[in-house]
Amino acid sequence: MAVTARERHKNAYRSSIYVQGNTAARRQVERTRMYALPAQRTMPERKTAHNVRRNRERALYMNVGYVLFLVTAMVTAAIILTGYLRLQSDITNSIKHISQMESRLNELKLENDENYSRITGSVNLEEVKRVAIQELGMRYAEEGQIVTFDGEGSDYVRQTGEIPD
Repeated sequence: MAVTARERHKNAYRSSIYVQGNTAARRQVERTRMYALPAQRTMPERKTAHNVRRNRERALYMNVGYVLFLVTAMVTAAIILTGYLRLQSDITNSIKHISQMESRLNELKLENDENYSRITGSVNLEEVKRVAIQELGMRYAEEGQIVTFDGEGSDYVRQTGEIPD
């Protein structure tokens, strides 16, 4: 007759007697043996079926197909990771190269601005005026010589005929 856990608990509660002295510990030990949980009891070994045993043995060993699949998966993962790392390296190198080129551009702009300032500062406009009038024969425009026109949105003018004197 099988005794359920509820019945054992009920019986243990009814038969609990409080005893003082050194015999209480011994009774407690005896009770814990008597009402031990099923996991603590030693169960007789059950025989496993032949199919179950064979399946367990198969699960412990890897066949050739499975090993080839794992090797292929590892090689594929290694190739993908290598490609990813190579791309990351290329991106990092490109960023460094762009940064160097931007730095060089800024240096060239500064150098260009310094040269322009130096050149404009060294030009003597009075000397330019003297050379233009005396040596080249240029003169100031008179009232009837100035002609205005619309540029049609373009930044330059193309001369298609002779300029009158």
